[in-house]
Amino acid sequence: MNTQDTICAIATAQGGAIGIVRVSGAEALSITDKIFHPTEKNPLPLTERKAYTVNFGQIKNEKGEIVDEVLVSLFRAPHSYTGENSVEISCHGSAYILQQVMQLLINNGCRTAGPGEFTQRAFLNGKMDLSQAEAVADLIASTSEATHRLAMNQMRGGFSKELAVLRNKLLHLTSLMELELDFSDHEELEFADRSELQALAAQIHQVIERLVQSFSIGNAIKNGIPVAIIGETNVGKSTLLNALLNEDKAIVSDIHGTTRDVIEDTMIINGVTFRFIDTAGIRQTDDTIENLGIKRSFKALEQAEIVILMYDLQRHENFKTFFQEVEPYLKNKQVIFAQNKCDLVDNIPSNSEFDKNNYHTIAISARQKINIDKLQKLLTEVTHIPSISTNDVIVTNLRHYEALTHALDAITRVEQGLISSLPSDLISQDLRECIFHLNDIIGEVTTDEVLGNIFEHFCIGK
Repeated sequence: MNTQDTICAIATAQGGAIGIVRVSGAEALSITDKIFHPTEKNPLPLTERKAYTVNFGQIKNEKGEIVDEVLVSLFRAPHSYTGENSVEISCHGSAYILQQVMQLLINNGCRTAGPGEFTQRAFLNGKMDLSQAEAVADLIASTSEATHRLAMNQMRGGFSKELAVLRNKLLHLTSLMELELDFSDHEELEFADRSELQALAAQIHQVIERLVQSFSIGNAIKNGIPVAIIGETNVGKSTLLNALLNEDKAIVSDIHGTTRDVIEDTMIINGVTFRFIDTAGIRQTDDTIENLGIKRSFKALEQAEIVILMYDLQRHENFKTFFQEVEPYLKNKQVIFAQNKCDLVDNIPSNSEFDKNNYHTIAISARQKINIDKLQKLLTEVTHIPSISTNDVIVTNLRHYEALTHALDAITRVEQGLISSLPSDLISQDLRECIFHLNDIIGEVTTDEVLGNIFEHFCIGK
């Protein structure tokens, strides 16, 4: 990708009252000058105006016709988002106007920006490290208070600061080991006691391990806590999904085996995103397609953190046999027994035989939406997500998690090497590998292929 030319893109969604076109690059001011005509009170071209000013005028086409009256915000390198000369043209939100402005800019020397190219230039120009750049996409995609806080903390450098502290400790440890290599001919010289090095390596191990373990929380916050709705056929699973989402997401029918595949959707309850998974009813059947759906039901059951185990109170006697079939999949999960059709029975049986710390029971009517609000409250109560502050460092990015996992493996080998009194050169190799993986997160050793994979998922204009 050419980072020397001048790029432009529409930075706002369609349909708004205001639309913004961003321009960045060495020629951003001079190209915009060719289409921007300031008011007579201040006829200076943009190239001669001060940075951080907002300038009123008109955009005109090659025929001198007015396309729109606009405000142009001016930023000069290196003090801009990208670190380059930049302008932002605020127009009326008409799709026609925005496309006309874009076409005029391209005709005068701009190139249409690729996805995330403005943020990529900010990274390449040292305005932010790679983890901060990736947080920009997370911030745009945030849908809850928790995801917003995590993305904001990472974009402000909270994660980067944690990694910088780790890297400095690793560099100190590496320097001591390599000093011993430099003076290996002098066996009487010892630059650090091995027990002190072991203590420092253990401290680094502890921090990296904490970051790795935080990914389970971060991933749940970012992508939603998976909640599988499990049960026999025709107990009301799809009706419950529709009631929770307050929309007709799943087909509801009295015919057994209607749901033959998993259906997913998300909902935010008390600031927490839940990813509900409606599954095919579990039963014995000769239907090949239905059996494929049942296999996917068990897969969803394995991946879920919370399981809503539904049964029909009118068919309560069948539930024990069904429960025995699914019980092996319920280990280490929060389980909610949803006793459905409570409005159609006189007595609701006790679930005392299933009492465990991670088991909870609630009587509902999915069709009549009885106690659905209580079920939602129960979901938030059984969710083990700690309160998140803007200072918490929690890993939400799979790429970061993988790099930290490799770093954890490397520092573990360092600890084992120190305990086993391995030669310093072997320990130093593992230390350098650990540093390499931390540097990969912030972008100091990242390849063009990795950058391409990261920024291709950004929206155009950012």
